[in-house]
Amino acid sequence: MADANLITSEDLIAQSIDFNEQFTGNLSKLLEALGVIRMTPMAQGSTIKIYKSEVTKADGTVAEGEIIPLSKTTRKLAKTLTLDFKKYRKMTTAEAIQSTGFQGAVADTDAKLLREIQKDVKQEIFDFTGTGTTKTSGETFQKALSKGLGQLAVKWEDDDIQSVAFVNPIDLYDYLAESPITLQSTFGLQYIQNFMGVNTIIASNAVKQGTINLTASQNINYAYANISGALSQAFNLVPDETGLIGVTHEPVNNSLSYETVILLAGKLYAERLDGIITSKIGTTTTADNK
Repeated sequence: MADANLITSEDLIAQSIDFNEQFTGNLSKLLEALGVIRMTPMAQGSTIKIYKSEVTKADGTVAEGEIIPLSKTTRKLAKTLTLDFKKYRKMTTAEAIQSTGFQGAVADTDAKLLREIQKDVKQEIFDFTGTGTTKTSGETFQKALSKGLGQLAVKWEDDDIQSVAFVNPIDLYDYLAESPITLQSTFGLQYIQNFMGVNTIIASNAVKQGTINLTASQNINYAYANISGALSQAFNLVPDETGLIGVTHEPVNNSLSYETVILLAGKLYAERLDGIITSKIGTTTTADNK
């Protein structure tokens, strides 16, 4: 009869499934809060093209009978992203397992690695929110947010949008100082839904203080390489239901360690840079783009 404490292949798979569920569950909640509904599987190495619009406006003062000069709107390639794999590996030593037990040692160190991977994903979110080409401003947090919403309505006037605002927590809490508002939390980020005319407000220190970035949820996309199939079979990876992330756990006898390997490829990106609004707090300059 096998020892009750024997680690079996089912235990290894369970560890991988648990990691998958923690990561994808939190990411799904974040994407849901952002209003992202477009999760697009793509081949690893695929390119993602992001465009910006430029308008050259001719003088509208035209004499009677004269030919009206042409104005021009161009759609230019602003940025190209490549969907590359991200690979992570972690080792738990025999000494750590001996000291705290298998489940504790592996689960605790997996959780730490998970937090670091989530930091990378969160950084991608704020990398694109600061790349907008439409600018405005307001003297206070409330006015800056309102001006941003106005610009957002102009840019997406033909669409029924869900608005998303990214703010610095210091700016938000300064405004909320006298308000009994409770923020929710997911993926290590705080957010409020349906507040001040915005469908979702995300608060993070990654947003520069004094700045509010807004966009439409329709402008946010998540592309990922599917880990399921031949790739997961070749490397004994356990994928989640969507194929978003693959994880494997196995012993490494030549170093008496226990290895965790994670593979994923995902990009959160904006389809239109002019559809991202940056609103400055505390200035009264006119919007750069109308």
